[in-house]
Amino acid sequence: MPRRRRKIIVFVATSADGYIARPDGDIEWLNRRPHDIDYGMHAFVKRVDTVLWGRKTYDWVRAYYAAHAVPGSPFDASKTHYVFSHTPPADPAPEVTFVTEPVSDFARRLRATPGRDIWMMGGAGLIASFLDAGEVDEFDINVIPTLIGDGIPLVAPRHRDIELQVLSVRTFADGVVRMRYAVGAPPAEVRYTRKSRARSSAG
Repeated sequence: MPRRRRKIIVFVATSADGYIARPDGDIEWLNRRPHDIDYGMHAFVKRVDTVLWGRKTYDWVRAYYAAHAVPGSPFDASKTHYVFSHTPPADPAPEVTFVTEPVSDFARRLRATPGRDIWMMGGAGLIASFLDAGEVDEFDINVIPTLIGDGIPLVAPRHRDIELQVLSVRTFADGVVRMRYAVGAPPAEVRYTRKSRARSSAG
């Protein structure tokens, strides 16, 4: 039986005006959300065993953990972490591997190995590179009901025209809307669903 193709999935939160962070990378507007709703994160994390990071996102999260004295590492040791950069640092976090090869070559090699789905963490530049190379399968976006006015967009601006197919829409009691899209035509087994005002973490 053929091995199931590993999906590369962008799982992120955005503001209602389409930003993943303020211009300086600040996400405190996102951290103010209630902590009793999971928005599907727990179930999603169980689906993946690999995380893809852009260099700016990697640098920001390390600086954030250091500045706020957050214990532990931002890089879950139970997963494989790849960071894309033309200039890897001399002292990378021990849990990560830096990648300098072209996106298409890397994605083809990664998909050929056995494993679960792959989490495209971002940021915007890396998402754009994978998307424009045809190497993003799905977007799973939690839209936060907050306008921040300016910031880093979900996908770095570039001329493109890429169709998305709705897989599901789910609304939460606090106003967050989770939208799942397939890039291009949806698989035959997709069932389009709409769930409203959910409070549980079942994703």
